[in-house]
Amino acid sequence: MKRIYLMIATICMVLSFSSCSDFFEEDSNYIINADDDHLSNATDTIYSVTGILNKLQAIADRTVLFGEVRGDLTDVTEATSSDLRALATFTVGDDNAYNVPRDYYAIINNCNYFIAKADTAMRNNRNENIFKAEYAAVKAIRAWTYLQLVTTYGKVPFVTTPIMTKEDSERDYEPIDIKGVCRYFLNEDGLKELVDQEYPDYGNIKGQPSKMFFIPMRLILGDLSLWNGDYMEAAKYYYGYITNRNGDNSSYPTGTDSFEYRDNTSWMSAGGSWVSSLLTENASSNAEVITVIPMDSIPSEGHYSQLGNILNTSSDNDYKVSLVPSKALENLSAEQFYCHYDTKNRKYVIAPKRQDAYWDGDLRLLATCQRNDNSITPDGTKYTSQYIRKYGTKNGNIHIYRRTMVYLRMAEAINRAGYPHFAYQILASGISNKIITDSIAKYYSAEEAAMLLNTFQFPDARYIVYRPDNLLSNSNTLGIHSRGCGFSPENPHYKMPVNNAITDPKALREWQQEKVEDMIMDEEALEFSFEGHRFYDLMRVALRRNDPSYLANKVYNRKGAGNVAAMKAMLPDLTDTNNWYLKWNGQIGIGY
Repeated sequence: MKRIYLMIATICMVLSFSSCSDFFEEDSNYIINADDDHLSNATDTIYSVTGILNKLQAIADRTVLFGEVRGDLTDVTEATSSDLRALATFTVGDDNAYNVPRDYYAIINNCNYFIAKADTAMRNNRNENIFKAEYAAVKAIRAWTYLQLVTTYGKVPFVTTPIMTKEDSERDYEPIDIKGVCRYFLNEDGLKELVDQEYPDYGNIKGQPSKMFFIPMRLILGDLSLWNGDYMEAAKYYYGYITNRNGDNSSYPTGTDSFEYRDNTSWMSAGGSWVSSLLTENASSNAEVITVIPMDSIPSEGHYSQLGNILNTSSDNDYKVSLVPSKALENLSAEQFYCHYDTKNRKYVIAPKRQDAYWDGDLRLLATCQRNDNSITPDGTKYTSQYIRKYGTKNGNIHIYRRTMVYLRMAEAINRAGYPHFAYQILASGISNKIITDSIAKYYSAEEAAMLLNTFQFPDARYIVYRPDNLLSNSNTLGIHSRGCGFSPENPHYKMPVNNAITDPKALREWQQEKVEDMIMDEEALEFSFEGHRFYDLMRVALRRNDPSYLANKVYNRKGAGNVAAMKAMLPDLTDTNNWYLKWNGQIGIGY
């Protein structure tokens, strides 16, 4: 078997993987190993790395569903399977099809094996370290997988050495929680020393750049720091990714993609580049998508994403979807105010409310979810169609990181580090050095302002802030809220929170931090609906505030304010954090 799979891997390398029918043709459940004690040649090393990527495919859909179905932005339907419904009601049992922790440990064990066996001391005739790129990439994947695992199960057996025997698989491994996972990977695993290490590049696989299949080191370090409460460190890691993604001291601005009203007469025409930017998977310098788990393109292959089938009506699911936008999402979207620039009269106007959840307020829901109550099947039956455009591409790859996420997590981190005005401007206007100088620095001491400008450089020549009343052809920076709500800096309904009743500057800053954090969480809901982040965002804030009711009340509100009592009666007590997590079935699932 080893010889056959190595042949496949080698052929794929030669052809830039373009002709392989599946991404990673491998079916071992546990360890993808070589015969030698070390992985010391390119074939074995690439074979092992692609095997790890294969294992990621098994958890791809779950990564989205665990984060979305347990939150407040989606709701189940009559067609929802019992396993998926159990996720939504926090009643997942041992036999639930989604409760398979061994799939995570299959990734982790293969990473452990690679880390233990890869000969990172080997150098070529130019004295270049041969396998350090793969070594760094695998370490980042392992850390990311543990973060997904522990935020899903609460406490997990922690294993950092390869399990090679039945006896090893049956040992009792110490379970650790989110803080333990963060401490290990931030302080003991050596990830920080690999932050500038380049990752492998195997060319294109099925037309996609293979470097999009890896977890950027600065982003996983930022996430770990954010969960651990190291807020300024987290902000620096996210900023470090932004400023180094395209080369040393480069730029990675937010872009100006949005979904907007085309006129202010009928208020019936809207469009824009926002959704298309989310679906474009390339490695260009301004790409929105950063990391994907590549999935197979046809259902007969082993790792085909089912999210399109869960979210979009088609003949394959008898025109019945399993998840729909929740009332909470519809209400949040409709509650926003859209600020339109009237080019004819050169003034800003607020779009009128039309009592339509998709056309009122933020237009990203309209752009994301296309619904029609009068669709007709081929046999003439009337039905309600649903098309979630984020899952409308044929390849069905699962997106893990994208540019807007980096900016919003940086906003979350820098707000909690003590700079809510900085975080607010990421939402409202976008960031440049001029924005920092003119709109942020005045709220802080001279020392703090100097630190911000020295630590977070957004040169005005590289980060050019967009204004519809002063168009610049090279504008490349837009406030995140403006992606769906028009031009936020001129929106009287979208302002930095103030409280004149609080006279103590420290108390005011703490109050503003919480209010801006609420704005960030709303923004993440509007921007990332259906992408699998919501429950974890709520969890992170609830833990940070030491207030489980923050998460509980959001989930209880899933069906709207009028159904909160019914939701409380149906769901377990979510003010008890033990009920947030899937129940551990007692096994890591690595057997022989």
